Order: sequence, then structure tokens, then C-alpha cells
Amino acid sequence: NVQLHWVRIEDLPEILETLWRVGLTTMGACGDDTRNITGCPLAGVDADEIVDASPLVQAATRMLNGNPEFYNLPRKYKISITGCRAWCSYPEINDVGLTALRHPQTDEVGFSVRVGGGLSTDPHFALRLDAFVRWHEVLPVIRGISEVFRDSGVLRENREKARLKFLFLRHGWTVERFQAELEGRLGFRLARAVAEEPPEDVYRDHVGVHPQKQPGYCAVGIAVLRGRMTPSEMQAAARLADLYGTGELRVTAMQNLLIPNVRGARTADLARELEAAGLRIEASPFWRGTIACTGTEFCKLALTETKGFARWLVDELERRLPGFDQHVKIHITGCPNSCGQHWIADIGIEGKKLKLDGRLVDAYYFCVGGGVGRHQATARPIGYRVAADLVPDAIERLVSAYLADRRDGEHFRRFCARHTDDELRSFLAGEPAVATVERDPSPGRPPHGVDG
Repeated sequence: NVQLHWVRIEDLPEILETLWRVGLTTMGACGDDTRNITGCPLAGVDADEIVDASPLVQAATRMLNGNPEFYNLPRKYKISITGCRAWCSYPEINDVGLTALRHPQTDEVGFSVRVGGGLSTDPHFALRLDAFVRWHEVLPVIRGISEVFRDSGVLRENREKARLKFLFLRHGWTVERFQAELEGRLGFRLARAVAEEPPEDVYRDHVGVHPQKQPGYCAVGIAVLRGRMTPSEMQAAARLADLYGTGELRVTAMQNLLIPNVRGARTADLARELEAAGLRIEASPFWRGTIACTGTEFCKLALTETKGFARWLVDELERRLPGFDQHVKIHITGCPNSCGQHWIADIGIEGKKLKLDGRLVDAYYFCVGGGVGRHQATARPIGYRVAADLVPDAIERLVSAYLADRRDGEHFRRFCARHTDDELRSFLAGEPAVATVERDPSPGRPPHGVDG
């Protein structure tokens, strides 16, 4: 999705009408309904995709968005349908996640389906149903799952615990019970699941130059630091998409930007022009792997300023750790609701307040070792909190400890997994026997527009 800030209220009618004319809408942007159904931004052009699932994304959107049968759901409702091998739409943390695969006996393209994913203050990875969903079954399956969610009385008892995941977290549902309920609504049994291969622990951002299935063409992925672009950068991206591509721009779930349909022979020229405009397709792991939520600048729930902090943090880490080339994702969230997805980051930091010298300052609490894919894990709260201006020091110490102590072929998350919370806390602090700091309790029920 795209947010526009600093909009004057008197300009809203013209802005909305202009967006509607080009097919952009605010429908499903908030409230207790189906949010923007996501898929792979390279659908239809990715040379390595299993299938172009965008027709299903569009059909599911038509089925649910604007349909009065599926408004006034217990809570927000997020769906992902992807045919890409990288699972770039993060099915593991959606209410419903469908990922394409081929049946090993028939070579038929179908989908695995997961239900009940979500982060916020109660992180939960979506659970895979025992089902191989054929193409023509996808829409009935999504409708059936949506009806299970819509018709759940227990999920309407407590707004704070109303997402689909709470059927599993609080109400004793199992995958088998959910599938039986779904198949009862469908009126038929789904084919049994087949073996799948979740992606390895890799970036899911499509940054860089990637060949398309259309011979001679490439898609160029731009790493947008903290997901924020200035008007001049947006204008430059639009101009270069016209000049080198077909005028098309696509956005990714990791706050980046894609220019598809670029002739392979022109990608180097495009890269140079992007760099001159302040946009990178080659970036350090810190630039590429750092994302941030909106923060106090535009969110009334945030405790800390995140966007400016993220840029300063990346600048500091690039200066202190030049040449670092390992895959490390740093996610910054300004409050416990995890819009910055700190639970699935190698280093996730959660915004807090800390009193120093009689005044409250921004601070961050560390969670370490999270990720998705083949070795998915929720980041561990390790009991370490520091003022925001000391975060670069702490991360530098932890990364330096990894570089000094890693085993052959060991990536950062595996390094964290083999160390205790006490050891990781000592690495961050730069001293032994650091006392544990507990995470602050939840401030209470989230308001209407916030994840649960």
C-alpha cells in the first residue's frame, strides 16, 4: 500500500478522484473488513514463478471488497495469494495465505493454504491445512474461510482478541477442526496436502536486477530505505519507468519499488540514473534489511519516532561496519502492535520510553532471532532495553560478536539460536551479567483501527 502525508483537507476530493481514475482506491484500507489482498509484485513477469496468481488476487478482491456480506467482520482480515517461490507476500503472517506448488504426481499447479497468522502483541504463524487446493477451488476456499471468521461468535466477545488466529490461541481450535468446518461449508473434501519447500532464509524484496520470463527483459528492484520517498524521488521513479520501462511501477510488501519491463541491455543505464536520484538497487544489508513503521510523526499510538531514527541508524551501521555483507534484517516498531513486524526480524526493536535525568526519552527493547521461511521462528525478547541514541552501539557490538564467533557457513539467525538470552544480552551491552529488563505490559485494548 501507499500512504500520502501532508495532504490538505481541501485537496482531498481532487486527490481521491485522481487516484480512482487510475484504479487506486482506499477501499479496504481500514476497518473490520478485508484489507488489500496481496500477491507477488512480479506476478506475470518473474522468470522463476510457479504461476501467475494475479487473476486469483483480483477475483478474490472482487468477491470480498465492497461485498456487504463480508463487512463488519470481527476484526481486520488479511489475505495473501502468491505464485512466487520467495513467498514475498509473507503468507506465514496473514489470516489466510495461499502459496503455489506443483503436485508431485500430476504436475498440476495448486496451492497450500495457511490460516491464522498475525503478529501484533500475540505473534502466531499461520497453520497449514492438510489440503492441496486446485486453481478452481481457491475462491470457494477463501469464501469458506471468510465465512468461518465472519460467523465466529467467540471472536466478537473481546475486540482485543478478535483476529482469526485467536481461534487457535485462545479457543482451543486445531487445524483438523478448522479444516472440518471449512469442508462442511464447501460441501466437498479437499485433496490431501503434498510436500512443499518453504523458501530459505533470504530477502523477499525482489531488490536488484532480475530476468523476466519475457525474453530480453528484466525487472529492477529499488531498495527504499524505511519505505519513505520524497516527491522528487517519486517523480524521478515515474520518469525513469517511462524512459526505461513501460511506465509501470510496482510496490513490495517490504516497502520497496519495482520497475518491470526494462530491456536487459539498458539496466546499467537505469541503475546509474536511479543512483543519481538517490535511489539504490545495490545496497548494504543495513539499508536493504531495515524497515520501520510510521512512528510518532503520523501515528497516535506510537511511542517513538521511527522513520528519521531508521535513517540515522542505517547511516551509523554503514559507517561502523563497512563491508558487512551478511543477511540481517532490522525491523523497527514504535509500539507493541508490531506494524514494523519486529517479531520476524533478525533484530527487532520495539519502541518504549525511558526516564533519563528526569525526562522521558525514546528507547527500544530488543527481540532477536526471528524470521520466516524454512526455519521460521518468533524473535526472542531477551531482556535488553536502551535509549534510542545507544541502539547503534548495541547492534554494532552484537554484529561484531557474530563476526568474531560465527561457525563456518553460519548465518546470523543460527548464531543467535545457539546462544542463550543471557549471552545475547551481554553481547548487546558489551559487559557480562546484564540484568534482565522485562517488556512493558500491554497498555490495554487497542482502538478501532489497530491490529489485534
